[in-house]
Amino acid sequence: MERIRTLADRLIGLSAAIGATALIGIVVVILIDVIGRAFGSPLYGSQDITTMASVILVFAPMALCDRLGGHISVDLLERYFPDAVNRGIDIFVAFLGAVIFGWLALATWDSAQLSLMLNLSTNLLYLQKAYFQWAAIGFMSLASLGLALRALELLLTGRDVRTETRS
Repeated sequence: MERIRTLADRLIGLSAAIGATALIGIVVVILIDVIGRAFGSPLYGSQDITTMASVILVFAPMALCDRLGGHISVDLLERYFPDAVNRGIDIFVAFLGAVIFGWLALATWDSAQLSLMLNLSTNLLYLQKAYFQWAAIGFMSLASLGLALRALELLLTGRDVRTETRS
């Protein structure tokens, strides 16, 4: 189980690095576009680049968000429940999250198939939308697998990776 967690953490780190790179790219593109607009020559295709990089920016760090316990949680009643009930809720929610992200990946797969069939691309640069949808599918699948792994770890070992510090 430890090897799987190590591999998962490395993939999650890579995914987060890709998301950070997308964020830096968006900032650079917007900066160049704004400066260009000031001189009467905006960056051609900046909206296409920003929109497609935003897909990466949103989905790439999703697994890290779960790994660090960054998703929204409401714990109004948690202090009134015994530890076993809270652990059961955590396991259920992690499995539910895995199912939701898996379902989203499947729905996006169908959308990517349509994008391929219709040859959909961005308006100015003609970037194929399916490539970005496939990237989103990969990131959603990683988030789904991360959630499933967290649920299994909670179920089998009682270990909650969200409470551990990362090194």
